[in-house]
Amino acid sequence: MINKSASSSASAANMVFLLAAVVSCLSVPYAQAQLNSNTSTITLNATLAESLSVSATPATVTFTLIAGGVATGNVPVAITTTWVLASSRSNVVLDGYFANPTAALSGSSTPVVNIPSSEVLGLMSTGTPITFTAFTANTALGPIGAGLLLFIQPLTALNRNASRTDNLSLQINLGAQPQLPAASNYTGSLFLQAQAL
Repeated sequence: MINKSASSSASAANMVFLLAAVVSCLSVPYAQAQLNSNTSTITLNATLAESLSVSATPATVTFTLIAGGVATGNVPVAITTTWVLASSRSNVVLDGYFANPTAALSGSSTPVVNIPSSEVLGLMSTGTPITFTAFTANTALGPIGAGLLLFIQPLTALNRNASRTDNLSLQINLGAQPQLPAASNYTGSLFLQAQAL
């Protein structure tokens, strides 16, 4: 005769064992080797162009001329020079010049009377002309005898992308031209230009 109680216990034990085996199989992760694609390469090309610019404010300087004397401009000119330059450059140079050394300014009367560049002086305390100096130099930019070197900025690894602002004070000295005739207006243009060397 079969013992039902023993048979039920064995059957229950078998069920627990079977259930434990199933749970154990389900908890083991499914092992499979990874599959990687080929490598695709993208080349990145970028350029940073060189640039060099000069801006100046104000755009007009006014003088009240003194016959046979020195007149100072009403305001200094704030000149900002900005650059982004290659490592092959060693200096930034700023020049000021007039188009014609014999006629930096011309009068409005007839016959026309000129003020030469030798009678216009510039001072830049943070640059090269630290005292008032005439625009009579042969600079890299502009005509012969009508310029003034305003600064030379040496370049290093620390200032290849930089700017500087300098104040240029101006005078007109009529000491060499005491008989300059009165005129309603003497006008001229001072050019400012930078060069990277």
